[in-house]
Amino acid sequence: MRSTVHISLFTFIAFAVASVSEAQKSISFQREVLPILSKVCFECHGPDENTREKDLRLDLRDSLFGATKDGAPVVVPGDSQNSELFYRITSADHDEVMPPPEHRNQLSRREIEIMRAWIESGAEWQQHWAFRSPERPDVPSEFEQLHPIDAFIQRALKPLNLEPTPPADKATLIRRVSLDLIGLPPTPEEVDAFLRDTSSDAYEKLVERLLESPRYGEHMAVGWMELARYADTDGYQNDRYRYMHFWRDWVIHAFNDNKPYDEFIIEQLAGDMLPEATLRQQIASGFNRNHRINSENGSIPEEWLVENVVDRVDTFGTAFLGLTMSCARCHDHKYDPVSQREYYQLYAFFNRVPEWGVGPNNGNS
Repeated sequence: MRSTVHISLFTFIAFAVASVSEAQKSISFQREVLPILSKVCFECHGPDENTREKDLRLDLRDSLFGATKDGAPVVVPGDSQNSELFYRITSADHDEVMPPPEHRNQLSRREIEIMRAWIESGAEWQQHWAFRSPERPDVPSEFEQLHPIDAFIQRALKPLNLEPTPPADKATLIRRVSLDLIGLPPTPEEVDAFLRDTSSDAYEKLVERLLESPRYGEHMAVGWMELARYADTDGYQNDRYRYMHFWRDWVIHAFNDNKPYDEFIIEQLAGDMLPEATLRQQIASGFNRNHRINSENGSIPEEWLVENVVDRVDTFGTAFLGLTMSCARCHDHKYDPVSQREYYQLYAFFNRVPEWGVGPNNGNS
């Protein structure tokens, strides 16, 4: 095992210049450590087996807290000086320092201190929040008299010696909630009516009125239409018109009708394949046709059939899984846990739809 005397002088210089506050604060693996590993380590010690060196992966927990091929422990929680990872990033030996001096991404002193502080504090490893089952946290007991959301905010503000913003006056409140729920400011008459309402549930009645407004669905649909790559034209070559506003209206009605989220997903992905599908359910599946459509005479149907399926896979990952899947089209994903094999397993689901691949020159696509 490597002796601690090999720790280089650079290590102690880094310690000397590091701020006390940096060393003392809690280090978040996801927010501070993982970005450093991603920037300088994963290219050679990540998921891509074609570029992996020394059969060492730093993107997996078992490997990060395991040992190198020579038997040296990669990370020893609480002991940076006996952690091979820290020895490598602080070594003065040109042949042993990592990343290599010629690597385009080098560690700053602050990043080195973050790595040291993380290891010394116990090297807590956290799975990405998106892959952890949500758990309801306990409301901070010292602020239990507040609304639960305010209690968590107050707990975060207290150590910073900050006070919450005072409650908004009623004129400001109706403007804020109107913009949030319907995307429009209140009319002068609506402001006056809210100011005159002195009942204890005046705010609750305001929220209910806004939720019942048809403008609510229109406002809420905007974000989803952007995610679903909505467009009224084909987006390619002559950019001809297509009648996608029927799908747009379906989304608006889904929000206004408070459609359950599981139905919202199913009908958009496969509404036309449901037993005895209604016209509205068939329209919902227009989600899958929001991609570009090429009607150029020289286009190759087989090529665009593939591009259409790829677009659906990528959009499915972004919209419903919160994952960027497009990288896995060509190789195992370097950051998200998606292999190339898994990408084409999902591709197969969307590749079962009979279509020509190239759109018509006129009319609806």
